[in-house]
Amino acid sequence: MVAGLLFLALAFFAVGQAGATRNEAQGAADAAALAAAQESRDLFRDGLLAGLLDPDFLDDVFNGNPIGTAGGCDAATRFADQNGADVVPGECVPLNDGRWGFRVAVRTQEPMGPNILSETEDKHAEADATAVVVPRCSFEPAEDEEQSEDGEESEDSDDAEPVSPGTLQCDGRPGWDIDPEHLDLLPDMADLFSVRLAQD
Repeated sequence: MVAGLLFLALAFFAVGQAGATRNEAQGAADAAALAAAQESRDLFRDGLLAGLLDPDFLDDVFNGNPIGTAGGCDAATRFADQNGADVVPGECVPLNDGRWGFRVAVRTQEPMGPNILSETEDKHAEADATAVVVPRCSFEPAEDEEQSEDGEESEDSDDAEPVSPGTLQCDGRPGWDIDPEHLDLLPDMADLFSVRLAQD
């Protein structure tokens, strides 16, 4: 009876050890996916600045389905490693379902180790996670430029000063009027876009 109880105790320990390794793998996958999405969001700043005066571009980014940038897997690799895992080759990929984000699969660097369940001794735990970038703002276009009585614009379009394309309204905060003369005052990317884990 004592031997049987000891065996059961060791078996429960082995199962718990395997479960802990799987949890570590999932934590590494979550961190890697979030890191990829965050890096992609930050890399998108230059592209966003380049299109800030284009209302159609802004409407697509904030009111449609932003695609962002494909960069991000370098960060996924770093964060997986910091959490004791490696990104599975070819398994850090941008989403192709209309969402801006990444799916990342990882494998623990260390196997589960020797225990009573010998078939798990050399196995590595694997897990995957998906993270997405979501706009925190909506774009409200400016009213159309006033036109003269004959229907022509009041100024020659070649000589006209650039005008604001509209306003960004973010999470109930005061709107940010896009000023063509001060595009460098663009809010932080973290204020414009949130990053979160999502279901596949």
